[in-house]
Amino acid sequence: GLWLVACAATAAAVAGAAAAAAAAVAAASGNMAASAKQPLAQLRFADDDLPTHTGAEQERVEKDVEYFYRSFRRVPAGLSNLKLLRDEHAEYLAGGLESLPQGFECLDASRPWLVYWIVHALSLLEVEVPAALKARAVDTLRRCQSPDGGFGGGPGQLAHLAPTYAAVNALCILGTSEAYAAVDRRALHAYLLRMKTKAGSFTMHQDGEEDVRGAYCAIAAARLTGICDDVLCAGVAEWVASCQTYEGGLAGFPGLEAHGGYSFCGFAALVLLGRTELVDVEALLQWSASRQMRLEGGFQGRTNKLVDGCYSFWQGGLFPLIHQALRGDAHASASPELVRDPPTILAVAVAVAATTRAPWTTVADSGCLTRWRCKSM
Repeated sequence: GLWLVACAATAAAVAGAAAAAAAAVAAASGNMAASAKQPLAQLRFADDDLPTHTGAEQERVEKDVEYFYRSFRRVPAGLSNLKLLRDEHAEYLAGGLESLPQGFECLDASRPWLVYWIVHALSLLEVEVPAALKARAVDTLRRCQSPDGGFGGGPGQLAHLAPTYAAVNALCILGTSEAYAAVDRRALHAYLLRMKTKAGSFTMHQDGEEDVRGAYCAIAAARLTGICDDVLCAGVAEWVASCQTYEGGLAGFPGLEAHGGYSFCGFAALVLLGRTELVDVEALLQWSASRQMRLEGGFQGRTNKLVDGCYSFWQGGLFPLIHQALRGDAHASASPELVRDPPTILAVAVAVAATTRAPWTTVADSGCLTRWRCKSM
């Protein structure tokens, strides 16, 4: 529920930039416009008389989607009547900050994510969170912080890069002085260095799995908190670039299959590091656009997989970044160097097309992080 609302809100926010990038692919291939005018029957999956289990699953999904297409045909004005129910979404999301039903108990280890999904979606809907709820959210996130740096999924839980990313993003969105002060940045910097491997990758937690998510979560959290120094960044971009596959997308680890979520994480990390030239951006664009399903309109995460709403978030977030890189803007706006007042592209960190200025700034002394101060927004 909350995840899908956040995905839908983000997908709407990036639609304009995604359309611009998709248009570039359409101009190159010349087949998108033609496909849009084809009858649905011509857009269906063709198994070439070689039936498989995955082919049967694809046909089942297409039939389900066609059912909804037909229902819209019976409605006057059809798709033009579709509207985002902003007030209903906002009410549902705000209620989640107050309390959650018993069914969310299974997400006890995802508390920072719940806060992030909610406040991120509310921010996209341009709904201001009441001050009292902001204070409660900050207190919840503060309790999830490990004394040794980073954030766990809940109070007292093991620090993990995924909830660390979610917590930092949520605190930035909440945007109060208490939110900024909640992050122990010195401990966070030490934690990120402990998670880093000699190869330039990051493990998600102590003795945990190693994949491209870790690189993105670590660099995004470091950029937003102003602790992204040369030691932390060394070798990261090169390792991420090694995850690009022959298809054009990025895998979670070198040698594995290209995947929508990993492709966003990897390329967003490269944008933050200002190193997009290390990958074949046009091949990534071709792969990403090719993941859009002809009949359904949504995206699949990997080749020969089913459409999934979450990939409108991951693939949709890729297109504005690719568009930025192809225009040559990525390097100028995402230098990893420590500067006194670094602009931070919050769009990259939270996958939306909006910018903000970093709430923190670092004071460097001979290249070392020595003193910290919080600046007003």
